[in-house]
Amino acid sequence: MPATHTLAVDIGGTKLTLGVFRGEQLIERVSTPTDRSGGPQWMLNEIVRIASPWVRQYSIERCGIGFGGPVNSRTQQVICSTHVEGWLNFDLVAALKARLGVSSVMDRDTMVGALGEGFYGAGRGARPLFYMTISTGIGGGLLTDSGLYHGYDSFACEIGHHAVVPDGPECLCGARGCLERLCAGIWFERDYGQPASIKLRDPEFVKQYVRPLARGLKNCIMFLNPARIVIGGGISKAGDALFTPLREEMSRQIPAWSRATVDVVPAALADDSILWGALALANGRY
Repeated sequence: MPATHTLAVDIGGTKLTLGVFRGEQLIERVSTPTDRSGGPQWMLNEIVRIASPWVRQYSIERCGIGFGGPVNSRTQQVICSTHVEGWLNFDLVAALKARLGVSSVMDRDTMVGALGEGFYGAGRGARPLFYMTISTGIGGGLLTDSGLYHGYDSFACEIGHHAVVPDGPECLCGARGCLERLCAGIWFERDYGQPASIKLRDPEFVKQYVRPLARGLKNCIMFLNPARIVIGGGISKAGDALFTPLREEMSRQIPAWSRATVDVVPAALADDSILWGALALANGRY
């Protein structure tokens, strides 16, 4: 019996990435910068432009989507985008069905990343698994033995927008001292005049950087007690230069009486955690 082909879509604030899986083998992959000014219509047109030849070539009938913003997991609609106008209550699943003839299932990108790393990457065998991405923004996803935990109305695990520094700098969300405001990539050049890829080479800078990051992860551990935390996104590519001081800082911040597991590792699937999660999503593993 021939392997099924699955379209996988990762809609991020910085880039759009699409891939095709034959069974569990990634055979096609294209990534392009996101045009934020174009809104949902640009995104939809770009997905159709890239995916249409694949749909015909591979007879694709199903698709998994990770969207960079809140998604109503029950209604399968985008709730909104925190970075781009025009996405309020947008029915992307219906739009892709109309344009591509492909049935899709969608979730917030960080939830989809949890699926990817949980089934195919650094989180295999670890449940509960907390996945956190540190890229343009910061978000999280929790994968349990029962599947993804969405909360009451699909807003669970928004770890980027809890305050780790009271009265800290103002975040795009309007609050102050958010984990995202202090640690996400979007703020590096504004705050320090250099991108994260350069700043994270400086050991003295990293010592300061990991303090609020460790505080956010400590809160995650104290609230959720995951078996493992997997960190993805561009900033995780700093490797040991980031993870060694981060683990040291976490050992200082976790209460001495706590025996909670502290297992923090980089994503194994690099830039493709969400593509692999989209495969799992399309296969009903959520």
